[in-house]
Amino acid sequence: SSWLRVSEAASAQGNPERKTLISLSFGGAVGLMFLMLGCALPQYNQYWPLFVLFFYVLSPMPYCVARRLVDDTDAASNACKELAIFLTTGIVVSAFGLPIVFARAELIYWGACALVLTGNTVIFATILGFFLVFGSNDDFSWQQW
Repeated sequence: SSWLRVSEAASAQGNPERKTLISLSFGGAVGLMFLMLGCALPQYNQYWPLFVLFFYVLSPMPYCVARRLVDDTDAASNACKELAIFLTTGIVVSAFGLPIVFARAELIYWGACALVLTGNTVIFATILGFFLVFGSNDDFSWQQW
C-alpha cells in the first residue's frame, strides 16, 4: 500500500521532458490538422498543399547535419552553422511561399491557402520548440541518428 502511494506521488509530479514532448506532439497534430483541413474540406478538395510535407521533413536536416559536423567548443559563429541556418530559412520561406503560389495560380482556393499557412506556422513553431527544448540537452540521443 505504501508503494502505491509513492508511485502515485511520483506520477503526479510527472517528468517535465515528457510533458514538453506531449505538448509538442499536440502542436504537431494541430498543425497537420490545419493542413488536412486545407486539403480535404469539400469546398476545397485539392491535395496540392500536401507538398509542404516535404518542407517539414527537410527543414531540420541542415541544422542537424551542421551540429553533427561542427564542434560546439568554439564560442564564435562558424560558416557551417551559418550556412545551415541560411538553408533552413530558405526551406521555411519556401514552405510559406508554395501555398501562396498555388493560390495565385488558382490551383487551390485562398481559404485553403490560409489553412495551410496556419498549419505551417504551428508546425514550424513546434519544430523550433523541439530544438529549443531538446537541442542543447546532451543526454538526449537524437543527435546519434
